[in-house]
Amino acid sequence: MITYLIIDDEYIAHDIIKGYCNMLPNMQLAKHCYDALEALDYLREHQVDLMFLDLNMPKLKGFEFLKTLVSPPKVIVTTAYQEYALEGYELNIVDYLLKPFSFERFLKAIQKAVEVKPSETKSITKESKKAQNHIFIYEDKKYIQVQIKYILYIEAAGNYVKVITTKEQLLTREKISDLLQRLSKENFIQVHKSYVVSKSHIEIIEGNRIKIKDSYIPIGKTYKTNVNDLLG
Repeated sequence: MITYLIIDDEYIAHDIIKGYCNMLPNMQLAKHCYDALEALDYLREHQVDLMFLDLNMPKLKGFEFLKTLVSPPKVIVTTAYQEYALEGYELNIVDYLLKPFSFERFLKAIQKAVEVKPSETKSITKESKKAQNHIFIYEDKKYIQVQIKYILYIEAAGNYVKVITTKEQLLTREKISDLLQRLSKENFIQVHKSYVVSKSHIEIIEGNRIKIKDSYIPIGKTYKTNVNDLLG
């Protein structure tokens, strides 16, 4: 059994990490810690195999906390700040996950930290996507839970991605390719370098465009094969 500690001041980050860990065999949560001082106090009397560590926390920053540990467990950093990656590797962290991270990216980090067979992770990934009914979108310094069935299409917009749903439009700083990895290919299809659409919300395919609600989505030349496969 692999025991782990989550150290993050965001409650929703705890939910996401624990949810991912629950899909994996032999992962046991030791404690939720919402600041580094709480984790420091816990580690004085307990041992864990792995820590998921946020960096920007009140009272004591993540790397400052890590430097106080004489014999730290394996560490996977989970943060929204890319600029601290080099310092992290100098402190011998296992991996550096940039929020929001996909389940597949999370699995790669776990594989580096613990003994998980590649065949097991492929099976887990397939089953998790099959049962997927929501994802978390990071917008305006918060995570928003979005039901998969409400997503109409996704559009790349410069350094951002627009997620268009039946209820709202969200703007997140994430690559469209990374967001696509978090979605099931059974439900979504890329039809243009800047567009991914929900198969279930396609109303009309006409020429080089797709109609979804009041929007017309272009079909790129290199993605016509994807659409043709959809048409059988």
